[in-house]
Amino acid sequence: MDTLAPSTLPYRDGKRWLWLYSLLVPCLGLSGPALYLLVSPDQAWLWLSPAFFYFAIPLLDALIGEDPSNPPESEVPALEADLYYRRITYALVPLLWLGFIANAAFVATQPLSWYGVLAMIISTGGGLGFAINLGHEMGHKKPQLERWLGKLALALGCYGHFYVEHNRGHHRDVATPVDPASSRMGEHIYRFALRELPGGLRRAWQLEKERLGRCGKSVWSLDNEIIQPGLISLALYGGLLLVFGVDLLPYLLLSAFWGAFQLTSANYLEHYGLLRRKLDNGRYEICQPHHSWNSNHLFSNWALFHLQRHSDHHAHPTRRYQSLRNFPDLPRLPSGYFGMYLLAYCPPLWFRVMNPRLLVAVHRDAARINFQPGMREQLMRRYELQDAPA
Repeated sequence: MDTLAPSTLPYRDGKRWLWLYSLLVPCLGLSGPALYLLVSPDQAWLWLSPAFFYFAIPLLDALIGEDPSNPPESEVPALEADLYYRRITYALVPLLWLGFIANAAFVATQPLSWYGVLAMIISTGGGLGFAINLGHEMGHKKPQLERWLGKLALALGCYGHFYVEHNRGHHRDVATPVDPASSRMGEHIYRFALRELPGGLRRAWQLEKERLGRCGKSVWSLDNEIIQPGLISLALYGGLLLVFGVDLLPYLLLSAFWGAFQLTSANYLEHYGLLRRKLDNGRYEICQPHHSWNSNHLFSNWALFHLQRHSDHHAHPTRRYQSLRNFPDLPRLPSGYFGMYLLAYCPPLWFRVMNPRLLVAVHRDAARINFQPGMREQLMRRYELQDAPA
């Protein structure tokens, strides 16, 4: 029987239509309020979205499994030029804005108890986490339209400084002790948040101050790429308070915080304990694929624009989500990001699961571990590690 050689078959992206989940999942934050208004005023509906984000998605990841396949490199230029993928990210920006405003209007106009408002904060904050992820995807691209849409997405959660901090700070310092966005072995997520949240803002402001100084401009100029989305945030939140009253302010601020904490959660697990070697010239080695944790779990990757193929993103930041690649023999997470968030929120469980995986990933080489200061000796004794000979 004659068979057609695989190389002669036209390439088809088997996940092409599945990327629409990147639009659907972030919009599920509206499902609870819709059911509350259309079916019955039962505040239990409002917990459907948080339950889906943090419990159903990890279950779907486990049931659907992983996909390690990559598009052929010969097809990547055509894949990246296909406007279909870009239009999905474009469409998500107004959807996220409408969802955020609709949720704010719902909270402001309905007689919710504290646990109903809490459900809405978690749901809305989860949506803001998706907005930051969208800003991450678009902020790395070269066209000005995409960069500005990325700023609009980040402005939803008052997190516009991420555009500067991530692109020019984290990508430079990733997996080193000086990076506030790289977690350390023995550092739990709550300690990490206290370092990462203010540290990212400080680094972003300093980077932008230096850039504008080189251009002969004031840091308070409208050319400041932190101030630009900040003004959009101010207009949005100010407008909502003007329409619905200042009683809405705690809900808005707590939702923005929970959205920021979703980014913190992602940052926490993406480089946990991994360390780039410091060279004799005082610089760190170039970031390599083994300096990031990865996951090929399908459903969460569909929802997050392949964020979980993090190694390829650090190697090629402008590469578009549909063509990010899996590499063999890289540090692997046992679940997608949403399942790992739950694990991280319980530090003893996180350390029990991830510390042994970290030791395997670095081949038990203590010189490749980014230790929490003051815990190096304790962790080396616990895991029976030894310093490499000089």
